[in-house]
Amino acid sequence: MLGPMTTRDPQAPGLAALASLIADETRATCLLALLDGRAWTGGELARHAGVTASTVSEHLGKLIAGGLLTEERQGRHRYVRLASARVAQLVEDLAAQVEPAGVVRPRGLREASAGSATARGRTCYDHLAGRIGIAVTDALTLRGLLRQDTGFALTDAGVEWFASVGIGLDRKGRRPLARGCLDWTERRPHLAGVAGAALCRHALEEGWCVRIGSGRAVRVTAVGERRLSELLGVEAVELR
Repeated sequence: MLGPMTTRDPQAPGLAALASLIADETRATCLLALLDGRAWTGGELARHAGVTASTVSEHLGKLIAGGLLTEERQGRHRYVRLASARVAQLVEDLAAQVEPAGVVRPRGLREASAGSATARGRTCYDHLAGRIGIAVTDALTLRGLLRQDTGFALTDAGVEWFASVGIGLDRKGRRPLARGCLDWTERRPHLAGVAGAALCRHALEEGWCVRIGSGRAVRVTAVGERRLSELLGVEAVELR
């Protein structure tokens, strides 16, 4: 009598290995911290995760070997960052799925303030997220510069708008020009992809937004409020 068919999907081992890399709280904490798009030292990540430097070094080695992180050496210091925008998308998408079950009441005013700032505005790897990211995405859509009805796509008018503002769009790589990224605090998609990254970079370089502390949180400046109102009609109250 023939046994059950045991055809094995060739992607299964790789998927299992990838899942095991993320399925550790310390490694997950490091990946989430690195969603700010910047390079961190092992010591910084160790303090952030609340573990020893030797412990985090072992975890970072696994993430680097697994292709989720890359490392850069500068003198005696080793810096790590997410390996690519695709890795950032994977981490953010997974975080969006588990956030409702992981909500924890803030333990004090400082923690509550930090959480509020992150929800208001933050970087999601290299694009804007939180209420700020949603407000900008909605404004682009309302003005016919971005379409969301059949997936995220810049319209011809949208491409022209980016050029008129002086925001260059690098369309040479394989990364999509526009992509929707599920916002884990707003539960709606914000703009990612080449356009989202270019807009975020421009906002930081021109002083429309500034980072708050050492985390992912950002806030819109008075200059940013004025420019986003002039260019997209975004009300200041939507950015605060």
